Amino acid sequence: MPIFISEMKLPFDSKLVKFYLWVALAYAALWVLGNVHKFPVTFWQAAGNNVWRVIYVTFINFFFLEYTGPFIIRKRRFLIYNIVLGVILVWIYCIIWSYGLYSWRLLGINLHMYTAFEIFKSKNDAITSQMGFSVGSIFFFGTIKHIYNYVKLRQAAQLLRIEKQAAELNYLKSQTNPHFLFNTLNNIYVLARDKSDLAPESILRLSKILRFMLYEAGGSYIAIEHELKIINDYIALEKLRYDESLNINFNYDVEDMKQALPPLLLIPLVENAFKHGASETRSQPFVDIHLSVSKRQLTFSVKNSAETPGQGNIKENIGLSNLRRQLALLYTDYELSVKEAESMFVANLKINLASHVKN
Repeated sequence: MPIFISEMKLPFDSKLVKFYLWVALAYAALWVLGNVHKFPVTFWQAAGNNVWRVIYVTFINFFFLEYTGPFIIRKRRFLIYNIVLGVILVWIYCIIWSYGLYSWRLLGINLHMYTAFEIFKSKNDAITSQMGFSVGSIFFFGTIKHIYNYVKLRQAAQLLRIEKQAAELNYLKSQTNPHFLFNTLNNIYVLARDKSDLAPESILRLSKILRFMLYEAGGSYIAIEHELKIINDYIALEKLRYDESLNINFNYDVEDMKQALPPLLLIPLVENAFKHGASETRSQPFVDIHLSVSKRQLTFSVKNSAETPGQGNIKENIGLSNLRRQLALLYTDYELSVKEAESMFVANLKINLASHVKN
């Protein structure tokens, strides 16, 4: 029986108990096959003997691996304490594994639970024979327990990674959505300041967008048809700010309107086209948007007029930065480029929708 049990107490884990029972069953089965092959005994005699012995070694190994081992390697002020405790406790367990199992065997014989296959010349021979069973169990249980701990650690790390990614995605959404709404409210403010008759209609369209964000964009994915609807609503809202000089072209070719897509994933590129392009262009402003989805390959292209000459890459704002990070968390195969060409901004997004990260 292990000592210092009060200091080594661990919480009861039913899964761990089941694990030891399965390992014990496997260890007993191995010895049953060996005994049947080695001795002229029946299967049930061999099974009875090894079940009796494995009850003992399972109990001892459970306490050694779950209580005594962690107690020995616990961090202490001086390493010598660990060494001394380790030597003493391992010596005690050696006695338990040898003399203890021998005594357990004798108890089984007296209770007619154990059938003696061999007649030993001396007590030491009998103890040595039983020690082989115990030593084998230490390596068997210890190896399987190490694998079990490794698998649990990998599962815990995977769960932690998934939870971290989910938290980061929620954080990115919590940044993107208010940012999107803030810009939309700015547009309505301009109409209200100018006392435009279009202000009531813009508020109505904003309410539709809010309703979508509150009741439909809360999940991980939505159908592409819903994403298209919110883009159309946003474009209609933006149109209220401009006269007929703004040329807007939005077309799409979608193979399956029910295809899943993260909500509001495409909006940042559309929003940028109006905020940093059309609104700052004095002559012939335009916004050209095209979406194509075929064989789970999504291509989203957004072009808009620019007042300044093309200078190559542009500085990304919070909307684009968040979009890039969301793509990295959601997909393994994607490409996003935002560049300034000759008098226009060009944003191209390509996603292999089949490459979404499975949580």
